[in-house]
Amino acid sequence: MFRTLAIAAATATLAAPVFADGHASGDAAEGEKAFRQCISCHVVQNEAGDTLAGRNAKTGPNLYGIVGGQFGMVEDFRYSDINQLAAGMEGLEITEEVFVAYVQDPTAYLREVTGDKGRSKMTYKVRKEEDAVNIFAYLASLQPADEGS
Repeated sequence: MFRTLAIAAATATLAAPVFADGHASGDAAEGEKAFRQCISCHVVQNEAGDTLAGRNAKTGPNLYGIVGGQFGMVEDFRYSDINQLAAGMEGLEITEEVFVAYVQDPTAYLREVTGDKGRSKMTYKVRKEEDAVNIFAYLASLQPADEGS
């Protein structure tokens, strides 16, 4: 119980502003290249239905507007039980730190923050931290105009 509370407190500390000086810390152009490893499962599609990135894959949730959003809350996507537990944790926003930790080992990250033994549906792991940071910057660059500023 104490470990779970300590992890939750540490995660809340990581929920610092998503942007430093108005920008994510990675390179969005490099993130666009690195995002190619994500397109077999994910798409970035705006409210108008325009595909901004990816191919229309629906295995994973649409990543449009997730930066700074609540963890695990993309409408009409059915998340794993452990991901739903994480979504219910107050203050668990998709910051750069949370995103990078999650995409590098989704199941381990969710187990750490929830204290649960479940598994993430996302089995792919972004191997390089630099790629994860850059993908976050790329997704931030695709944010709706009224968010992330």
